[in-house]
Amino acid sequence: MSNQPATRRAPADFLNHRVREIPPSGIRRFFDMLAEMKDVISLTIGEPDFTTPEPITRAAIESLEAGETHYTANGGMLELRELIAANLQTRYGVEYEPRTELLVTVGASEGVDASLRATINPDDEVIYHEPCFVAYAPCIQLAGGVAVAVSTTDATDFRVTAAMIESNITPRTKAIFLGYPNNPTGAVLDRDELEAIASIADAHDLLVYSDEIYDRLVYGDHEHTAMSSLRGMRERTILLGGFSKSYAMTGWRIGYVAAAAGLMEGIAKVHQYGIMCAPTSAQFAAIEALRSGEPHVQAMRSEYDRRRRYMTDRFNQIGLHCFEPMGAFYCFPRVTDATGMDDTTFAQRLLEEERVGVVPGSAFGPSGAGHVRVCYAAAYEQITDAMDRIERFVQRHRA
Repeated sequence: MSNQPATRRAPADFLNHRVREIPPSGIRRFFDMLAEMKDVISLTIGEPDFTTPEPITRAAIESLEAGETHYTANGGMLELRELIAANLQTRYGVEYEPRTELLVTVGASEGVDASLRATINPDDEVIYHEPCFVAYAPCIQLAGGVAVAVSTTDATDFRVTAAMIESNITPRTKAIFLGYPNNPTGAVLDRDELEAIASIADAHDLLVYSDEIYDRLVYGDHEHTAMSSLRGMRERTILLGGFSKSYAMTGWRIGYVAAAAGLMEGIAKVHQYGIMCAPTSAQFAAIEALRSGEPHVQAMRSEYDRRRRYMTDRFNQIGLHCFEPMGAFYCFPRVTDATGMDDTTFAQRLLEEERVGVVPGSAFGPSGAGHVRVCYAAAYEQITDAMDRIERFVQRHRA
């Protein structure tokens, strides 16, 4: 007599229920469409168009030629952690002990995942703001937590406030997740706004995850403030950063987590069992980036600023309302009012008719509906051409 079950599971039935419930990234469909088209100006991908500065690349090559092809310590090379600690202390006045409070990760994305898995218990609530980077809510859910969205709009320049956060706090709230300078909107938070959120976190005894991957890409009069540098926040903040955006090192996959030793002990366990260590040659590159990369950061930021001002002005001239982004390298214009199209239709038809790729705002959460994300990390000449095409498109389809 057979012991086989009466019905057999399909391969997808073996998947974790959390994985099954999470939709794929809303960006992916447009990437797939772009891959099959020619003569497209893509303003979709959130990565610098610059190549990694030559001294950084050379440092990695020299490490390979010297036979530095083995594992490093789980936490990363001590020299790199010491340089990261010195950089954070110099820029933001916050001190971390390199051996016990800094972890080198495979991009900031691994840092997000490891930090959440190390700290979230089943059904803990994490308050986050929308629109936001596509990974926040899924990573919270994969860690077993409950993602609680707070909607922001261009009426307040996509800034989340302490009052918005506090109104969503319940007895199950464990943490707040912040991502400023913001992807996809380019929004920033000033020091007084961060201090108000810090007061809420302290009053309700909450942890704060602060994704500051774009900390060096801020413009105008804005000065970035590290969340952990605020009074009382070092012990309750997990600071997430990296080299991808500021140093044009997306493919190197080097990020870091900075946190109090008691938090880092758990985060390092998740990293240790899942990753072992970040790539060795990329760590040598990151060391050189911190040693000599500052002039390159300044030059790239200056060029991004030129593109930012041009793109923002053009969108508003065209009639697609666009608040002035003060960080990262994205504009987030509102498209529905001028064209009557939802953001997905706008992006798809713009791609088909004018061969310009942008990302629907709803890919970054329901709060992004009616907007599109447009990345200005592309050559200036491409941007001017793309804006001419967008203007033609809007003129044809003006509501």
